Formats: sequence, structure tokens, C-alpha cells
Amino acid sequence: MSGPDADKERQQTMISADEVRVAQAGERYRARSRRIQRLRRILPIIILVIAGSTLTWVVFRTVMSGVERRANESRELRLDNPQFHGQDEQGRSFLIGAKGAIRNPDTGQYVLVGPVLRLNLGGKKVTELTADGGTYDEERRSIIIGPNVRIIDGESGFTLNTPQAVIDTRTGIVTGDKGVEGTSPLGTIKASAYAIHDQGKRVEFLGQGEQKISGTINPAESGR
Repeated sequence: MSGPDADKERQQTMISADEVRVAQAGERYRARSRRIQRLRRILPIIILVIAGSTLTWVVFRTVMSGVERRANESRELRLDNPQFHGQDEQGRSFLIGAKGAIRNPDTGQYVLVGPVLRLNLGGKKVTELTADGGTYDEERRSIIIGPNVRIIDGESGFTLNTPQAVIDTRTGIVTGDKGVEGTSPLGTIKASAYAIHDQGKRVEFLGQGEQKISGTINPAESGR
């Protein structure tokens, strides 16, 4: 079929097809525009929800941390100027004193502030140990004190200075392996380790590695 009428019909068909495509494209554009508008309204809400959730979680953890900390503190036993009395296996008395003590509820150990330990209390001879801090394990019957440990024998006047002392309250033996310096009327001594036996009646000095035992003797005092 040809002629002016056929050409006119084809042109009309093409125009109709173009109009349909334009209408479809316009509908897609409007649908996309509506989605963008919805997202523009929803996104700020989502951002606020996320920010609010993060802030709520931070506040929650802060509050819970405070609650847990207060709970742990409430379980701690704090003592001012405490004194612990005991005896070793030979019935010799000892006294543990301190400016303060805090009992750890998880381990049962006492953290000591300014501890003072007196061995053979009530006898003719008292050995006293002092330090800046320490730990008392009542179950294991052991005490570790330090730093700045000072051990004084009241009868002989012998004094030891050492970074740390370990006391076995069952036997009364005091040991340390972090170095020691001793002074007495007889002279001075340096060693890498030491052990005090029999409530201070016998002191043993040890050299470890390259560090040997060294000392000086006061002839005037030793000759008396």
C-alpha cells in the first residue's frame, strides 16, 4: 500500500510510538523522582537512628562500667591500720601490721600499704621488716613485701636493705634474690641473694652468676 494516505498513516504511527516512549520515560523519571524524594526524607531519619543508637550504646557501656566498678569496689574489704597475728610451725609468734590493706575478693589476697612485720614477738629478740608495699596471701601463708625493704635485727643491730623480701609464715624463713646490702657493728656485706633462718638467728648470703659476695670487716668491733 503506497501513496499519500500510506505515508500519512506511517507518520502517525511513528508519532504515536514516540509519544508512548516519551510518556514511559516521563513515568520512569517521575517514579525515580518519587524514590529520591522518599530517600531524602528517610535518610536523615536513618542517620539519626544510627547516631542515636551509637550514643545510646556509649552511654550504656559507660553506665555499666561505672556499675561494675562500684560493684567491685563494694566487694573489696578495706582496712585501716590492720594487724594480723599468727604463729609459725614451731609456735613462734609473728605480727603483720600496715597503714592500710585492701582484700582482693577474687584472689583473697591483701594488698598492704606500708607493711611492718615483726618476727618472734614477745621474745628476747625481735626481727622487724618494713617496706613501701606488699601482698599477704593468707591461704598460702606467704608475704611478699617491697620495694625499699629494711630488715632490722633488734639484738645485734644488723640491718639489711633489699628491694624485696618473701616471708613464709609457716616456717618463718625470709628470702630474697634481688640483691641485698647489710651493715652491722662488725662491718658491711653485699650479696645477690639471702635467707634468714630461725627468726633472725642465722643469716645466709649467696652469690649468683657474676655477682659475688663482698664485704668489709671492722677490726675494732670484731676484736671485742
